Amino acid sequence: MTQVALLLPNKYRLLSVAAILDVFDTVNSYYEANGEEALFNLSILYAANSNNDVPVFNRHKPRPLHSAGPQDLILIPAFGTADLPVAIEENLEFLPWLIQQHENGVELASFCTGAFLLGASGLLDGKSATTHIHASTVFAASYPDVYLRPNEVVTYDHGIYTSGGATSTFHLLLRLIHNYGNREIAVRIAKVFAIDMNRGQQSYFGTFIPSRDHGDDLVFKTQLCIENSYDKATTIEDILQQIPASRRNIERRFKQATGNTLIEYLQKTRIEKAKKLLEQTNQSILEVMLNSGYNDQKAFRQLFKKSSGMTPKDYRDKFKARVA
Repeated sequence: MTQVALLLPNKYRLLSVAAILDVFDTVNSYYEANGEEALFNLSILYAANSNNDVPVFNRHKPRPLHSAGPQDLILIPAFGTADLPVAIEENLEFLPWLIQQHENGVELASFCTGAFLLGASGLLDGKSATTHIHASTVFAASYPDVYLRPNEVVTYDHGIYTSGGATSTFHLLLRLIHNYGNREIAVRIAKVFAIDMNRGQQSYFGTFIPSRDHGDDLVFKTQLCIENSYDKATTIEDILQQIPASRRNIERRFKQATGNTLIEYLQKTRIEKAKKLLEQTNQSILEVMLNSGYNDQKAFRQLFKKSSGMTPKDYRDKFKARVA
């Protein structure tokens, strides 16, 4: 039987914890119904300084971290990272234990923002990882030694699994069930929980939400200029004519404040506008292209696919609301 520990970090996301428990309990129920030993022996662990109420999850009663026995696999669910330094500080007790466990050969798996706890431990340095696509900018800035793969649904590198946001949890769970059980039970679980097994990326779930709380007035003004004239300006130089500073100075400060170059910011602004037009209007692809600031169909299609992982037509088919 595989010994599995599910951590209960401070400010854990209930949906993340519930999904993991539901899937693993379902797997075990199938084995037990066939007269076999359950595949997973699951324990839930919390830190001594936990700020959470510690509820009983169905038949699973959480235990303090110090009572944990030997493990084969440790799961880290999503938790609140809006104030990252505070979030890590509240969960520091887990870090030396995770490091020791991994040094002993235990595999680790994080779900969504659970990757931030692995990032803080240093265990992801030099390794590939993913997280919720909307958290990827903050993650990359916080843990620059990690090879972040923001578009990936699931990653695995030297005994550490990570997954993208929300429903990507199920894709990592299927991977674990396949690896610790077999393909047959993984397929059965995919059918029970209606999981599309062939999701290859999460880029099309991304939304460009630029940061404006950086405190640099020059950068803020540049952001507004780009957002107000992205569909009219031919080049970034056209936009910078409105900014009373040298290109070099703006470039340096802009990259530092937003994490994007000026060109990247312009392209992301245009692609985000194109997405909204595809989602919310009946404009043709040509009209969407022109109203997003592009005039070359081939270039527009390539840039859109690079950003979202699918063509404009496929994006519209996936996300445009249909009226029956």
